[in-house]
Amino acid sequence: MEKRIYIIGAGFAGQTIADDIKRKKVFGKVNAFLDDDKTIIGNQIDGIPVLGPISSVASILNNSDLDEAIIAIPNASVERIREIYTTLQKNHFKNIKILPGISQVVDGDPHLVLTRQIDPLDILGRTPIVISLKESLNYLRGKRVFITGAGGSIGSELARQLLSGGAERLYLFGHGENSICNIYRELKVLQAEGVGEKATIVPIIGDMRDREYVDYIIKNTKCDVIFHCAAYKHIPMVEENQVAAIENNVFGTENLLDASLKYKVSRFIFISSYKAVSPVSVYGISKMICEKLVLSAAKRAQKNQNFTFVRLGNVLGSRGSFLPVLQNQIKTGGPVTVTDKDMVRYFMTIPDASSLILQAGGIDNNSSAYLLDMGDPIKILDFTEQLIKFSGLEPYKDIDIKFIGAQKGERSNELRYLDEEKPCATKYKNILKLEWIDYPEEKLSSLLKKLRPCCFYTAEHESDFRNKEKLTKILHNEIC
Repeated sequence: MEKRIYIIGAGFAGQTIADDIKRKKVFGKVNAFLDDDKTIIGNQIDGIPVLGPISSVASILNNSDLDEAIIAIPNASVERIREIYTTLQKNHFKNIKILPGISQVVDGDPHLVLTRQIDPLDILGRTPIVISLKESLNYLRGKRVFITGAGGSIGSELARQLLSGGAERLYLFGHGENSICNIYRELKVLQAEGVGEKATIVPIIGDMRDREYVDYIIKNTKCDVIFHCAAYKHIPMVEENQVAAIENNVFGTENLLDASLKYKVSRFIFISSYKAVSPVSVYGISKMICEKLVLSAAKRAQKNQNFTFVRLGNVLGSRGSFLPVLQNQIKTGGPVTVTDKDMVRYFMTIPDASSLILQAGGIDNNSSAYLLDMGDPIKILDFTEQLIKFSGLEPYKDIDIKFIGAQKGERSNELRYLDEEKPCATKYKNILKLEWIDYPEEKLSSLLKKLRPCCFYTAEHESDFRNKEKLTKILHNEIC
């Protein structure tokens, strides 16, 4: 039996998806468009009937388990997507896909390959931020772009969006063979399907802690722009492996910055975190030190070099976020664990955060710091209850919620900036500029000198090597 496909939205995006399906002839048959536009309901588009309104017509469709609905309305609000999803779900559609990533669709043709299964973020998050990628990424046209942590959540999404940027080369750098292989293969499939522009994609397996290797790679790739996303970031894991976190996050960043200065990289954009503000975790401390390292590099930069950081909050759906944990707990029947009923966090989806990072990276100011405005904070408990309902279950009835208390390195409320950083508006919505807080070079140099023997073996400081207690004492005395 041939799969019947119903495309929700008969506009440009929906029609392009329908043409894609017709051309490939292997994904099923488009049975109808579903739309609320009264001027086109009852008509046909390229032989495909337009039915509607969506809320009424979905109930009369004779759908089977094979049938599929594709929501192809890239400019729809999250509230509208939620309404459509609820309608389809009530009418027994089990296979619901969506054309996501409005920033990928606004400036180019939608493609079937971009569709994916709808997930909680599509109906529980905020309405996607509309950004013109062609305009935002103009500064990257013809450039060689190097992404560290390219297999991670933010790094891989930057790579996807950079396909539309006209970059000459994309270097995908990371120490995880599987993750780099996965994003490399995905980008090659997207290119084969006509997504984005031509760019040479180069996967590079390596460890940024290896100073000589980093120097070699930056020299030989001749990269123009670096987006530095790589970091150890799972807070409970970092708290258990504090030396490894400082070694990777701090000294890995120092290696990249030194090589960037040496080989005249034009732009260096470091991805920081709200947790760097008055940090209470080793992860946050590592990010705070890295921000100071970026400022130090900016002071030493040549005329045509820009060193900056972009500070952001929690990224929903990332491998380091709580969402995958909650989803797994729901799948296994609960209980779902929440640290505290009053805990709040600032959230943004991976595509939105990545688009803003790319936009901020193009602002031509050396020694700049930017803060992503992620809107109002969201209560973790409220989000958890909505997630349980999205799964077709009732909180406290089908799935219990258990409060376990804040973990080490967590606080109930997140700070975004210090008072003296005085955030102010930029020409871009959702991007604020921070005032640099000067940090004495000799103090930073002294801190790194004290931390180094804990992370790297030296005969004269043998007892300090991998000494967690020594490292935390240094951090406490120097920073906290």
